[in-house]
Amino acid sequence: MRAREVRVGSVVFGGGAPAAYIGGPCVIESEALLRRVGRALKNACAQLKVGFVLKSSYDKANRTSVKSFRGPGMEAGLATLAKVAAELGVPCVTDVHEPAHAEIAARYVDMLQVPAFLSRQTDLLLACARTGKAVNVKKGQFLSPWDMRHAVEKIESAGNKRVLLTERGASFGYGNLVVDMRSYEIMRGFGVPIVHDATHCVQLPGGNGATTGGQREFVRPLARAAAAVGVDGIFFETHPDPDKALSDGPNSLRLADVPSFLREVRDFDALSKEIRR
Repeated sequence: MRAREVRVGSVVFGGGAPAAYIGGPCVIESEALLRRVGRALKNACAQLKVGFVLKSSYDKANRTSVKSFRGPGMEAGLATLAKVAAELGVPCVTDVHEPAHAEIAARYVDMLQVPAFLSRQTDLLLACARTGKAVNVKKGQFLSPWDMRHAVEKIESAGNKRVLLTERGASFGYGNLVVDMRSYEIMRGFGVPIVHDATHCVQLPGGNGATTGGQREFVRPLARAAAAVGVDGIFFETHPDPDKALSDGPNSLRLADVPSFLREVRDFDALSKEIRR
């Protein structure tokens, strides 16, 4: 089944279009860093003629430790994200964690994202849907791909058909995740664009004790595999120096490696789309 087309600004997901990319630093560490990363990603995607949506979080509400950096907060973070996206001329997306935050965030961004841990929260899904913005729901690590039909139905029940589903790995014992490639075909059956989360699916939750670990070396092969299956988008987080990132550094791509990463995935995606025609 071909996914329906969902537009986020000028970027197209689904409808047989080439895979589009959602990327940025995990959390807004500073306006300067967000601008640096955003500009680099925009330029890399423009060279390959693929769509790009800037992503970063104003608040990481699900950090392992209470001592971990969470971000600049809602108002300051949203203003920064919207400012940088406008300067770059690209659409943007951010996470929301509470129903009351959806309407506020929708004033600043082009798409709302529901974190995996919250993918079953009915009130949050409905609040996001009612904004009329596109909604990207990350599949919970504890959910099967067929369970995500209910998330789609909740959003559509509010009259919003601008839904994307993102696979970010499933819990495999303690502190480990695996990606079941069958999930892309299963969720594609719901008729919505499907996204592969290239960096969160290689996390090792709690792997560093008070922080989450990761296996950056598996980002590329799993992204190539997802593109070969035929996803509609690739989500990834990146940082100039991931080892010094304030959130999700162990599983983030090095910014300098992004252009070659995008070329690899683009080529696999193009082959997959050609086979499916």
